[in-house]
Amino acid sequence: MLQRCGWEGSDPLYIAYHDTEWGVPVHEDRKLFEFLVLEGAQAGLSWITILKKREAYRKAFDDFDPCKVSRYDEKKIASLLENRGIVRNRRKIESAIRNAGNFLDLCEEYGSFDTYIWNFVDGIQIQNSWKDISEVPQYTPLGEKISRDLKKRGFSFTGPTIIYSFMQAVGLVNDHITRCFRYSEINAGKY
Repeated sequence: MLQRCGWEGSDPLYIAYHDTEWGVPVHEDRKLFEFLVLEGAQAGLSWITILKKREAYRKAFDDFDPCKVSRYDEKKIASLLENRGIVRNRRKIESAIRNAGNFLDLCEEYGSFDTYIWNFVDGIQIQNSWKDISEVPQYTPLGEKISRDLKKRGFSFTGPTIIYSFMQAVGLVNDHITRCFRYSEINAGKY
């Protein structure tokens, strides 16, 4: 039996996310935008709740196309607020729309969001070496720095805890515990 981190529980969806996505470096802008939206939607909720709604989010948010999302109007917001497949929170929906515009501004400034976000780690994944899941922090000074920069640029639902979760999800950090089978695979670049 494979040794895992322990937070993924027994839900097959959660296990698949742990085994195939969490901690894997992401360099595609649309996927990075997807995780920004989903991590913001998670605020106050569990990640498994968001994973179960992920496909509905993809459909509702035009497959996370930031150009399309940035142009959503009140009519679209009203339809999203009626969509039972997503988190129907006006502030989170409006944040996703505003963040889409800010995301596009960063893409224009840096050439891509990928370039912007990976500059914070000099393009190299941070390899942590936690022995137990209880050692993994909820946020870090680097997460706080990124959060401050995003907020300065007009982003919302990007506090230090949300940003650290984003960093873990998109592989800016490898926070698999050392005895987890994915730790050494990701550390070796085997995704």
